[in-house]
Formats: sequence, structure tokens, C-alpha cells
Amino acid sequence: MKMTIVNCPTCEKEVIWSPESEFRPFCSKRCQIIDLGDWAAEKNRIAGSESENDVMSAELD
Repeated sequence: MKMTIVNCPTCEKEVIWSPESEFRPFCSKRCQIIDLGDWAAEKNRIAGSESENDVMSAELD
């Protein structure tokens, strides 16, 4: 059986993709939390065009 290996999106360390890899695709809880923080700080975005209905958190005040 061939093992699937992916790179951690945060630190690029190799991670075996299996049920035993608790934090996959991340290598650790630390890398998982760093990624979550980047999304919360709006450093990451999903590609696509913005629409009139898109509201940024800064515009909610």
C-alpha cells in the first residue's frame, strides 16, 4: 500500500496522510493554530471576485 505524503501548509514539513495523522494536512497543532489565526486576521482569502454583498469586518462598525 502506497503512503500519501503531503506538505504542511504552514511549515512545509512532510506529513503522512492517514487517520493517525491527527492534525492533517498540518504537521502539528501549532501549525493548525497559525493557519486559523491567518484566516481570522483575513490574511488568507478564497479566490474570486468580490460582490456588493461582501462585508469586511472593519465595515461592520
